[in-house]
Amino acid sequence: MSGDFLSKNLSISAWKTNITMLNGSYYTDSSYCDIKIQAISVLSIIISPVGMGLNAKVLWLLGICMHRNAFSVYIFNLAMADFLFLCFQFVFSSFIVIYFLYSIFLEIPLFFYFWRIFSYLSGLSILSTISTERCLSVIWPIWYHCNRSRRTSAITCFVLWAMSLLLGLLDGMACGLLFNSFDIYWCVTSDVIISVWLIALFVVLIGCNLTLLVRIFCGSHRIPVTRLYVTIAFTVLVFLIFGFPFGVYWLLYLWVGDFHYISHCDVFYDTQFLYCINSCINPIIYFLVGSIRHRMFRRKSLKLLLQRAMQDIPEEEECVDNNSLEHPEELERVQSSS
Repeated sequence: MSGDFLSKNLSISAWKTNITMLNGSYYTDSSYCDIKIQAISVLSIIISPVGMGLNAKVLWLLGICMHRNAFSVYIFNLAMADFLFLCFQFVFSSFIVIYFLYSIFLEIPLFFYFWRIFSYLSGLSILSTISTERCLSVIWPIWYHCNRSRRTSAITCFVLWAMSLLLGLLDGMACGLLFNSFDIYWCVTSDVIISVWLIALFVVLIGCNLTLLVRIFCGSHRIPVTRLYVTIAFTVLVFLIFGFPFGVYWLLYLWVGDFHYISHCDVFYDTQFLYCINSCINPIIYFLVGSIRHRMFRRKSLKLLLQRAMQDIPEEEECVDNNSLEHPEELERVQSSS
């Protein structure tokens, strides 16, 4: 039994440092696999700076230029998690391209693998919390508005960042990603905790959004659709398409030690690239939702588009308040009171 645990955790540790195997036979078994990895890496180098720029713009607008409400605080922190992941993806892909083009092997510091775990857990936790709060505000609106403090979003995000950091540090120190330490017992323990946390977040994310869809489209007590609903719905949909596979792959790698030998050409690169796309698309969703129906994308600033994407008032009331589109101060007042 201890031998099984040892072999599994050695495989887990190998996954977490798989960049150091680039010069091994695993990556030279097939020219097709080499070409695919190179193509994914080049595409990542191209789109990651674009995504970092878009997320940096969202961070600037929400952090400096706009009055924040309950959900814009979550969007701000989600943009920060996406930005961190894209930074890792850019560095990771650059090292791979350098190796393939110049045969120069540059070992990525293990800290970057901890960074990837930390940013993914943070982003998923924040997105699940957004869905949970939106679901609570629909199912128990009176209780929600009466018991929710104005600082709930900031405190919740702080707790989620701290929890993700703690899990990442535990996994990094126990499994050898930090300080060159490796402990079999604590590595397995950290893998169990992270796996349970990932599964719980997936269940909450999917369950809350299914509940929202049922309340919007079914039953006698349908709720009006607002731009905030649309923003959340598209963000979650994009995550389920592009971000969910990376989490599933991560779980399989934690508990199926030889998974990369079973999968063709190591789908690790595919799922990581998909999550890179997810992090790039999120800011585009905010700006596009803000431009719906009023053709504002060409005429108005990104600040107003982002403000509109955070609006939580029905379309009918929004049409009545169209004059606020020309007065950002009024729009911020409406947004903060919602």
